[in-house]
Amino acid sequence: MRLGLWAVMVGVVALVGCNWRYSEEEHRDARGMTREARAGVEAGVGTFVHRVAEDVTQEGPAAWKKEFEDGPEFFMASEGQLAFANGQAATQGIDSFAKTIRRMELHWGDDLRIDALTPELAVVGTTWKEVRVDVEGHQVTQGGYFTGLVEKRNGQWQFRDAHWSVGK
Repeated sequence: MRLGLWAVMVGVVALVGCNWRYSEEEHRDARGMTREARAGVEAGVGTFVHRVAEDVTQEGPAAWKKEFEDGPEFFMASEGQLAFANGQAATQGIDSFAKTIRRMELHWGDDLRIDALTPELAVVGTTWKEVRVDVEGHQVTQGGYFTGLVEKRNGQWQFRDAHWSVGK
């Protein structure tokens, strides 16, 4: 009996000793990311998303061409419909749309959510508001919720996929 109790005690001490060696920075979540890595992705993606709104507001719709990946993996949906099936379609659509807009403002909400999936992928979600003035001077204000998959390629974040929903 004493030998069994002794074996259990040795096992418990060994387990505690093994866990004792791991620091918090070494602890990885289910996706294999440390807290530090996750925080780095969230900070980088947050900076990217805020810069997108600034670029679109300053440059108009043409700014989206550098924010969306231009390859076949890109797609964008809006209001339950596929708007762009790939990056080439997005570029063509943006070029056409930019010809009709005189001024555009994009504002993200204060509720930005970032879910770091890997060091190179994250999902974002936030409310948005957009003010557009067309070439004839008509103003349209819309808002809703945006979700997107962001990917880091060649050291830069871009939207790999996007979905816009318009609120009522």
